[in-house]
Amino acid sequence: MGRKEADVALEQRDALTELVQQCVGEGKRWSVRNFAEVAVDPASGWAPSKSLLGKIISGQGYKVTPELVSALAAGLGLPREVVAAAAHFQVIGYVATELEGGSPAVLLGKIGARPGETPKARAVSERWDAEERDGV
Repeated sequence: MGRKEADVALEQRDALTELVQQCVGEGKRWSVRNFAEVAVDPASGWAPSKSLLGKIISGQGYKVTPELVSALAAGLGLPREVVAAAAHFQVIGYVATELEGGSPAVLLGKIGARPGETPKARAVSERWDAEERDGV
């Protein structure tokens, strides 16, 4: 990857997981059981199982689907676009300029982050700096 490409490198963060972890689980706004009752996709009626919610909260791998995004948005009381931005951030990532406005910017405010400050972004930046020092 050239240095110009590095300036617009993708940033990724487990943002969807973080959104759920902020509100669901022991000592949080909702227990897993209570959240499972309110996290329902309004279009299809689909709801994530308690075991899927447990995977999300514990940071285990899970498949992000449109129904899951809609159900989590309903349960969290957030606009679907913000939860979809979290899913996008987690699965695909964003280039820095995409994080400056709209739903991605709202999302960063919700999870308490600013562009360039995610752990993955720091790790990539450190790797590039090391490669540059080593002449790779």
